[in-house]
Amino acid sequence: MYAAFGLASPFTPALLQDRGLGVTSVGAFLALGTAIRALSAPMAGRVADRLSALRPTLSACAAAAALASLLLLFPRQPALILGILFLYSVALAPVVPLSDALALGAAKPDPSLRQAGFRYGWVRGTGSGAFIVGALAGGQAIALFGFSTILIVSAALLGLAAIAAWFVPELRQDQPSATKHVRFRDAFLLFRIPAFRRVIIVAALILGGHALHDNFAVIRWRDEGIDPRTISILWSESVAAEVIVFFFIGEPLLRRIGPAAAAALSAGAAMLRWIIMGATAAVPAMALIEPLHGLTFALLHLTCMQVLTRTVPREFAATAQAVYGTIGVGIATSALTLISGELYSLFAAHAFWVMAALALVALPLTRGLRIRDEPS
Repeated sequence: MYAAFGLASPFTPALLQDRGLGVTSVGAFLALGTAIRALSAPMAGRVADRLSALRPTLSACAAAAALASLLLLFPRQPALILGILFLYSVALAPVVPLSDALALGAAKPDPSLRQAGFRYGWVRGTGSGAFIVGALAGGQAIALFGFSTILIVSAALLGLAAIAAWFVPELRQDQPSATKHVRFRDAFLLFRIPAFRRVIIVAALILGGHALHDNFAVIRWRDEGIDPRTISILWSESVAAEVIVFFFIGEPLLRRIGPAAAAALSAGAAMLRWIIMGATAAVPAMALIEPLHGLTFALLHLTCMQVLTRTVPREFAATAQAVYGTIGVGIATSALTLISGELYSLFAAHAFWVMAALALVALPLTRGLRIRDEPS
């Protein structure tokens, strides 16, 4: 899955331009795709939960996204491209929340099934590494063979993911559903859970703050005269820190200090990171703060996953993941992406201090993420 994402997502705007769309149309089509995903992910999650069918739903969505990737090989007409992107967005949006729900469920040991547990961070860290490999391979493939190559390979990887999904243990619900009737309004019951509400807000404030960095950090560094090789090293530091936290540091630290303290640590690291980025672009300072990405993203993601797993009933697992992914991460990031350009044009590097302020707002909210069995 993540290798397919790495192949496709960095190059999608250029791919659409290659298919004859203008810059304005590319922006409009991508924005529409974001809006569609915000609707389709919770809907698919609720269907999967009510039917106790996360695994087949994941497989069907991955297969449909693979088909849509192949269909993009042919048309040059904007209307057809828009229709295929609609199918692609609808199919792809549920893939990550469904896979997270299944992975978290399988990671938890089940003595009744003699099922050993494992660290979810290992799976998510592997995904981050695969994304990097996919992105690097995508650039080489485009240079050698053109954009059609990434569509074919991405479709093949998503097809393999659709097959692999059938080997994942299905999520066992806490209580069997009394009815298989799907009621989408049931998803709003999640907001009655205080910890769930806090997770959404904290994730939106801290993870959403990465939008300015993702869009303008490289521009900031280039404006300060930092050469491309150094920029690539700085960016690689943040990704490497993310993988290290997912694999080695995050879950042991989370077990030791609990989700409330871990979220507070993430918020504090985000404040420090954005304050320094707003004050200087000196390479030594950037080299010291870029690894904080492991705390501001990876540790917070693991924290949110733990809170969702321990506080949301399993019959709402996929729905909760979808709502978290679309509202807590997706919509917040999209909104801050839209305003980041205006902020940067008005305040230049000092715009990062606005992101630091968002992390400051999140800091007192992290206390609400305490759960009963965390360390005292």
